Amino acid sequence: MPRETISVVTICFNNLNDLQKTCASVDAQVYLPIEHWIINGSTNNEIENWLNTTPQPDYRKWLNERDNGISEAFNKGISRSNGFIIHLLNAGDVYAGTDILIKVARVFELHPFVHWISGKMKIKRAGHWLEVGTPFRKSKLYRGMRGVFHPTWFVKKEVYDRNGLYSNHYKIAMDYDMMCRIYEERYAFIDKTFVVFDDSGVSTTNYLESLKQNIEVYESHFHFSFLCRAWQLRLKILYYLLQTKFGKWLFKVKNKID
Repeated sequence: MPRETISVVTICFNNLNDLQKTCASVDAQVYLPIEHWIINGSTNNEIENWLNTTPQPDYRKWLNERDNGISEAFNKGISRSNGFIIHLLNAGDVYAGTDILIKVARVFELHPFVHWISGKMKIKRAGHWLEVGTPFRKSKLYRGMRGVFHPTWFVKKEVYDRNGLYSNHYKIAMDYDMMCRIYEERYAFIDKTFVVFDDSGVSTTNYLESLKQNIEVYESHFHFSFLCRAWQLRLKILYYLLQTKFGKWLFKVKNKID
């Protein structure tokens, strides 16, 4: 077995069924995490009662207390994690296979100078399931996340120690802000689907607001950028196009060609 230990952090809010699905996915891994932190900011007692009354594996730990949003919940989990590698797996997301954690650990073991990795995820777009994800490119940072999907990130704890935790200023684009801070860290792309993504999250349901925040994030790090603004406008136009029958038809044709 690999020497590299992994901490999984799952944040949740009034979504017990989603959490149970995610926990089952973690428990099915052939290489188990050193710990699985549940950061529960719910306003009801369903998740807390389930955690306290249902037998849980020894590596599962939890914190039941209100928070001020996604970033603070992430930070509570990261700060409490003792693993060499940290994965933020939100409630509702699941691993795309039982071998994900062992493959990730072996990547870090074989490439000790790599500080963070990303891969692909399975997501539904315009009614179709796709496996998507592209390598991170510094030169394309102005384009936002650009296929470097946050649910697929596995990050060494030391990266957070050097660069800080997630900003509470951003309610949606905190992952993009983090990417703009760690872009100099040594990186590797793994051409494998890591996660099946639950697309009911904040960044999906508030897509247009996330585009607006992306401009704010990028320019806070790298000053005014015409390229960034033009790219976000392009994404906004595409978003509206995909809401039409013609746009959905074009998207289907594109996928068949690809």
